[in-house]
Amino acid sequence: MSPSRPPDSSPEERGSGTPDGAPEPRYLVIAQAVRAHGIAGALRCRIITEHPGRFEGLQRVFVGDPPVSYAVRRARLEGGTHGGMVLLSLAGIDTREAADALRGALIRVPFEEAVPLKPGEYYAHQIIGLRVATDAGEDLGRVTEVLTTGANDVYVVHGPRGEVLLPAIRSVVQRIDIPAGTMIVHIIDGLLDR
Repeated sequence: MSPSRPPDSSPEERGSGTPDGAPEPRYLVIAQAVRAHGIAGALRCRIITEHPGRFEGLQRVFVGDPPVSYAVRRARLEGGTHGGMVLLSLAGIDTREAADALRGALIRVPFEEAVPLKPGEYYAHQIIGLRVATDAGEDLGRVTEVLTTGANDVYVVHGPRGEVLLPAIRSVVQRIDIPAGTMIVHIIDGLLDR
């Protein structure tokens, strides 16, 4: 797993505390409503979290924008814990029409309920804003975005060299210090060539 791959995705903002002064996330997106399922108000949702098992025992979610709290009556994974969809039945959503009204809505949980990270893993909001320098002392700028690819994340850094794309792999990312707001990287051959 890459140094920044979060178990849940798409943080939303509030408060303060990230290295660049941006607010800490308030919610993490775990799914997105795709369509109504059946006539009793169930939602068929695309799973966004890397931990589909989190839906088992899930008691409350926040849906839409602004997020509205719903008690979870039932959550059933399609295809087991490796499937990409979950059927959610939410208290107060009792008709197909009510479920259809939520089509496209993001399904969130409070950030405090995020799946704990392993050592060396970080949420994207913790990486964005870090000051990046090489192990030789060259300032590369700040991380402005984290791109998720199939193999590993890529950190987009803007600074004196313009835009630099850094793969989030151990041979490149040497040290991340969240409290100090810094990242030290080792530049491998061809990485800074344009």
